[in-house]
Amino acid sequence: MTTEKKSTVTRNRILATGRELVLARGFGGVGLKELLERSGVPKGSFYHYFASKEAFGCVLLGDYVDEYLQRFDALVDGPASGNEKLMRYFSAWLAQDGADSIADRCLVVKLAAEISDMSEDMRHVLDDGVKQLVARLAQLLREGAADGSVRPQSDPDAIAATLYGQWLGAAIMSKLSRSPAPLQTALADTQQRLAP
Repeated sequence: MTTEKKSTVTRNRILATGRELVLARGFGGVGLKELLERSGVPKGSFYHYFASKEAFGCVLLGDYVDEYLQRFDALVDGPASGNEKLMRYFSAWLAQDGADSIADRCLVVKLAAEISDMSEDMRHVLDDGVKQLVARLAQLLREGAADGSVRPQSDPDAIAATLYGQWLGAAIMSKLSRSPAPLQTALADTQQRLAP
């Protein structure tokens, strides 16, 4: 293995381990010592890959946003009505067949309040990712209105942002109650709201 590949593998291992720890404890709850021990990287090597813990957080969130948007694009790819594509995405917020749901692994749900007070750079990474997602949802609302599968909306961008906010709230409520009921309610409400 070349030094460059080994370096990339090590960096990616730090990021993957970091994501799991952050999902479990939040960003502030993850210490560099534990992160490096869990990822099997010698102490002091962290700064070879990242200038600071905040820089690590920005890369971690940037990778998460990229993966999330790729997952979204894969979920809505292919021939289907705008409504079917939207329901594929929103249904993925609920765990199915033992798989993790979007809500279970969502770093926006986990970190939005924490990092908005902690790091402007990290906040910006997540905010930009949310804006990209909301734009995709708005486009599907427009597609659905055009193909007759979604009730036309006067302002698809505002409705997309509202829907995403509703789902974030439902995900938080599901975590608090340890129940999928808030997400199931959000799905039923979304279906009713968008029905032509």
